[in-house]
Amino acid sequence: MSLLVIGTVAYDSVQTPSGNVKESLGGSATYFSFSSNHFKTTKLIAAIGEDFKKEDKDLFEKYGIGIKGLETYPGKTFRWSGYYHSDNLNKRDTLTTDLNVLADFNPKIKNSKSIKNLFLANIDPELQIKVLEQINPRPKLIGIDSMDFWINSKEAYLEKLFSMVDILFLDENEAKMMSKQSNIFSSAETLLKKGTKVVIIKRGEYGSIVFYNNSIFYCPAYPIKNPIDPTGAGDSFAGGVMGYLSNYNDITHDNIRKASIFGSVMGSFAVESFSINQLENITKKEIVNRFNFLYDAICFSKLNDQETTKLLY
Repeated sequence: MSLLVIGTVAYDSVQTPSGNVKESLGGSATYFSFSSNHFKTTKLIAAIGEDFKKEDKDLFEKYGIGIKGLETYPGKTFRWSGYYHSDNLNKRDTLTTDLNVLADFNPKIKNSKSIKNLFLANIDPELQIKVLEQINPRPKLIGIDSMDFWINSKEAYLEKLFSMVDILFLDENEAKMMSKQSNIFSSAETLLKKGTKVVIIKRGEYGSIVFYNNSIFYCPAYPIKNPIDPTGAGDSFAGGVMGYLSNYNDITHDNIRKASIFGSVMGSFAVESFSINQLENITKKEIVNRFNFLYDAICFSKLNDQETTKLLY
């Protein structure tokens, strides 16, 4: 059972305290698939322009990512440029957003019966709904990501989506915006009531918090001393989560927690370079080593009876 992602393939121009790149390979579907494909064979559906480079298309195929759904439209590929602040890499300014062919993107689903695991990356929620309406039977696992732009402009469509998906990925500010609550915990409670099974709130270098079935899991970030470029870290995080979970038939407390740790691991690799340079070069052993590091960092034993008695009485 493979994993399908529908999102953007783009060219990014990024400036960070560590340097800058112009027109590097990016986009939500790109980061997601180069992350998730380490766990589960991933296919993508996205729009590119006539200017998309052959060597970039070949790169997807080199790593076994399915690109039959990578459709070429007349015009230029989607472009984004941004600037990250030197005093806080969690803060960025978008300089330009040129939708180009993305403005006409209308994904068509073929052979929907074969889709068992689906991730709807950050695109127009109207398109996300149209995708889900084309798929029958319902995939066993559906994840979705969004952003403040869509929350501000198409909140009603997002409200409808929440009851149609299993896992919702939002960052802390987006969760508060969507829920109209002032803190993470009330935000998650409100969002879960809208119908999704799992809410994962991403907090950058502070990790993430997973809310599922009346439980809370604090997932740490893997410590990176010299992050290069945060672009795509959230999509890479989602790729780790969805890629791992796609190997299972259902969501349990244990596998959603492990999946979130793998999400942190993949996000940590993403920030160590511009574009997908680090994601494409990592090994399975490096992934496992970082997973084990995070396990050791948060593992502790419960109080035994003697300790409990001593503390309480």
